[in-house]
Amino acid sequence: MSFHKQPKDDTQHQNHLDGTSKILSGDLVEEASRAGLDNALQRWIEDVKDVNNPELHQVVVDLQALKAHFGGGSIDSKLVSQLLGRLGENTIKAAIFADNPNTSDRVTKLGETLLQAAKQVQSPQTSTDQDLQQDSSNR
Repeated sequence: MSFHKQPKDDTQHQNHLDGTSKILSGDLVEEASRAGLDNALQRWIEDVKDVNNPELHQVVVDLQALKAHFGGGSIDSKLVSQLLGRLGENTIKAAIFADNPNTSDRVTKLGETLLQAAKQVQSPQTSTDQDLQQDSSNR
């Protein structure tokens, strides 16, 4: 028996969405210094491109900008917050394009997580601003 398999199935997309949500819920500055965030963003870019929907072009552009920014060294929290906020809004809107309800739910959850991450980056409740400054001066 052989099964024709598409490049990525819904389960893989759902796993990527769950993984990205988990990373975004953590300390983004810490995650940015590891390969985890870069890999998650790259998988997400590929997943969105796989959908091949012109409506999602801005999501791809913002993801690529975010990935490049995190890979660049110092982190501009205002820019990151803007990118995360716009990604959150566009990701929630994109949930309607998911064929599978489980995938759609995860896309919506990811959008909400992005919006929360944008607020957290913009006005951190801990000493994240100091960490950002120290982190960029250590490089």
